[in-house]
Amino acid sequence: MKNIMGLIILTAVFAEYAAAQSPSAAELLKRVDDNEVYSTIYYEGEMIIEYQGKRFVKTMKAWARSNNDSFIEFTNAEDAGTKYLKKDGRLYVYSPDTEEVMLISGQMLKESMMGSDMSYEDVVTNSTLASRYNPAITGAEIFNGRDCWVLALTAKTKTESYAKRKLWIDKENGDLAHYELYALSGAKLKQYTLDAAKVFGNRRFPVRSELNDMLRKNSRTIFVMNSVILDEPIADSVFSQRNLER
Repeated sequence: MKNIMGLIILTAVFAEYAAAQSPSAAELLKRVDDNEVYSTIYYEGEMIIEYQGKRFVKTMKAWARSNNDSFIEFTNAEDAGTKYLKKDGRLYVYSPDTEEVMLISGQMLKESMMGSDMSYEDVVTNSTLASRYNPAITGAEIFNGRDCWVLALTAKTKTESYAKRKLWIDKENGDLAHYELYALSGAKLKQYTLDAAKVFGNRRFPVRSELNDMLRKNSRTIFVMNSVILDEPIADSVFSQRNLER
């Protein structure tokens, strides 16, 4: 009887110790947000779009700061000179064909950006996940051979594009290994998988990933970031209408 009681007590102690060592849902979500926050970033990127048996490769140069302002210029032959400016929560596009600047708003925000699995709405969103979602840990799973925490997010307001999210967070290094985006009905709309991350200072940053729009058949977009420079000053003039029209 003593041995049984001792085993019960020991099991309870170990359970309390494991709980103390496990991060809370809020802490896990903060890790994800912190990894996404930077003062500035510059990179040269590729969007490899595979859709219904066709393959398109788009290259770009991009600048961004504080997750608020960004400027992207496409450099591949078919799209050379096409530019995007995100400023004060608004997204503008410049087309070299029409030599005009257009504000992307309303229903247009739900459309595909440059034929990819990413929508304009995905690009415009600025604020942290913690400010928009309530998190809960639902368990742990192995994803792509990595031991991950599974985090379920529920939107705080009805205006969110995705009512629910499910995140797989690597227990060892904190990488956001995978996430899924859901409608209020429970239908899965998109999924993201991290392919590679690199260490910059004390930060692990995603440099290659894949996004799938579940509403498009046989579709995926691979996003690659090269020549990444983090937290270096960028002139205000980069994020200006004048630069967009130049």
